[in-house]
Amino acid sequence: MATYEYRCSDGSLFEASHPIGDAPDTLPCPSCGAPSRRVFSAPHLSRAGSPAFRLIDSTKRSAAEPEVVNSRIPGSPRRVQQYSSNPLHRTLPRP
Repeated sequence: MATYEYRCSDGSLFEASHPIGDAPDTLPCPSCGAPSRRVFSAPHLSRAGSPAFRLIDSTKRSAAEPEVVNSRIPGSPRRVQQYSSNPLHRTLPRP
């Protein structure tokens, strides 16, 4: 089913759904009953702004360009570097 726009003689617009190719050229206006002609408008083919589209796009992009995580996971304990009290370890170079 496709959505078609119709314009009444008083200038009001309304939409009607019909199978593709079966939309009539005129329909009665729902508010005044006068015959309304079908107008050509841009089709709604993409949902580019939807959250679902952004999720699909980021999933495809991460397959080729994975995100690099440089921070720790929230809620995970901090890693504290352990130092030995062995006096021989003090002479080793530190990172």
